[in-house]
Amino acid sequence: MQLWAIVEPGKPLQKIEAPDPTPQGTEVLVKVTHAGVCHSDLHLWHGGYDLGGGKRLNIMDRGVTLPRAPGHEVLGEVVAVGPDAQGVSVGDSRVIYPWMGCGECPTCRAGDENVCDKPHAIGVIHHGGFGSHVLLPHPRYLFDYGNVDPAVAATFPCSGITVYGAISKMAEVEKDAPVLLIGAGGLGFAALSMLHALGWTNVLMTDIQESKREAALKAGAAAFIPGGPDAIAEVHEAAGGPPRVVIDFVNTGRTAEMGLEMLGRGGKLILVGVGGGDFMLSTAMMIFRARTIVGSMTGGMKDLEAVIRLANEGKLAPVPVERMAKDEANAAMRKLEEGRVTGRIVLS
Repeated sequence: MQLWAIVEPGKPLQKIEAPDPTPQGTEVLVKVTHAGVCHSDLHLWHGGYDLGGGKRLNIMDRGVTLPRAPGHEVLGEVVAVGPDAQGVSVGDSRVIYPWMGCGECPTCRAGDENVCDKPHAIGVIHHGGFGSHVLLPHPRYLFDYGNVDPAVAATFPCSGITVYGAISKMAEVEKDAPVLLIGAGGLGFAALSMLHALGWTNVLMTDIQESKREAALKAGAAAFIPGGPDAIAEVHEAAGGPPRVVIDFVNTGRTAEMGLEMLGRGGKLILVGVGGGDFMLSTAMMIFRARTIVGSMTGGMKDLEAVIRLANEGKLAPVPVERMAKDEANAAMRKLEEGRVTGRIVLS
């Protein structure tokens, strides 16, 4: 099989050849037809994550070995199955749940493999969608995506379930309450669509790029606020007061601090992006304002089922998708890195 792989952090992806896997036991081999390009792929490509305070998490410390084909938003055709694989047939077109865990612990048995302490994620620990094929240990990671455009369905296992998982942490927030999304990229637009599908009507967006305004308003944002020095006051004015919830899809120290300060009493800041950094936190003010900060990492398999169901019911507007060829993987990564993507790039 062919891999568009990270061979050295920060260096261009290289197209390399690897042996074709032969599925054993319950394993399933999928030929990749669509692969989304995510900011998490950029962090893998750069070789680590900014933890703030001068600290950095190296990808090798997460169990990553090189060369590695990134890509965790994967859809493809089943081309081979092991002798014990049941419920799936050669020729099936399926979307892959990539956030595999050990598969045995109570967390995994509950369907929340994304927060297993022994991760085995596709496109991180194992070769992902930037390769021509993906080998899965079990058919349970394959999902029928129904009648959805496969290029859109390919985004569900990351952007789809990530925003669904974040929204599920909003608790009982009124459907007409102001909700602010920080970051008008792939996740931001996916969240805007998802919030509308679930009934929220007053969703605002902010981004440092004014060029995202038209797309945000066209997609149904109640307002778009440039991420400048007056952003907090402008958000309050546009929302008619502090938002009840801020979901930060960038999550640098600056955006997280801004998001927290935008909230009123009882507000909730949900951190999703891994932009990295840190900020000073007044512990006393957390009490006086009764605010909550929560981290949200992707979603579980039940979340993927829910996202697919919403899409097939016609409730979930598709995110903007830009299609590029697999051989353009390096160009796609650079385009994403430079912030020139509205929605999602999907390689095919």
